[in-house]
Amino acid sequence: MSILIDEESRVLVQGITGKEGSFHTRAMIDYGTEVVGGVTPGKGGETLGEVPVFDSVRQALREVGPLAATVIFVPPSFAADAVLEAADNEIPLIVCITEHIPTHDTMRVKHYLQGYGSSLLVGPNGPGLISPGRSKVGIMPGDIFRRGKVGIVSRSGTLTYEIASLFSEAGLGQSTVLGIGGDQIRGISFVEALKRFERDRETSLIVLVGEIGGSEEEKAARYFKRNSLDTPVISYIAGFSAPRGKRMGHAGAIASKEEGTAEAKANTMEKNGIPVARIPGELIELARAKLE
Repeated sequence: MSILIDEESRVLVQGITGKEGSFHTRAMIDYGTEVVGGVTPGKGGETLGEVPVFDSVRQALREVGPLAATVIFVPPSFAADAVLEAADNEIPLIVCITEHIPTHDTMRVKHYLQGYGSSLLVGPNGPGLISPGRSKVGIMPGDIFRRGKVGIVSRSGTLTYEIASLFSEAGLGQSTVLGIGGDQIRGISFVEALKRFERDRETSLIVLVGEIGGSEEEKAARYFKRNSLDTPVISYIAGFSAPRGKRMGHAGAIASKEEGTAEAKANTMEKNGIPVARIPGELIELARAKLE
């Protein structure tokens, strides 16, 4: 099994005719993802290969039927409206790849989804997700992943690839790899990802990849201990050498003098029963110890 997507997931691409949208649509199709349609206002009636393009999400749903997910490659100024359009049409999973979305736009989207929508948002500013050998929705390079029983959830895109590659080379395949995004305000959290991996019968180990800034890693650690999860969790926190008070890479990756540092996060996680690697390579040793 896997979480959120599988080989039967029918996917829509919003922003399909743009440079990024068209490139990654072809890559998803080549991987085996069932992309059934795309949306670009004003370009309805066109096609990308065999994929029909529609003017709106509503029109796409009328023509191609129910969808499991949509992935958004829309410029920052319009990305929030694209998410809301998908949510209004009750698409269960919305994966927003777009970065540099204004914070107030993301706040508006999150408020709507929490109060009125039933859709789950992944991102923004993330690589999406992949269930190796089944489907990928987003921009992850499919060739580095292997099918297996390790679930990975991460705030960092590039670091996700590095860690997944280490696990694949060590013969430890993945059930699902999920990038939750690096912005301060985003959709799915570490805690929600832990819940879903815990329910997945094929996930035997969860790897949580965090970074400086915010408190989501600590919340996940406390949730893990408080709920006595059966699935073991290990972690890596990026930024042990990062200077305090300076943003490092992501908008959400900034540590103050009092909180948000890698060391503080690691201490909290270890106190709650989650071992933390100090370098990515140590994750393999921790994984094998837990799996054995």
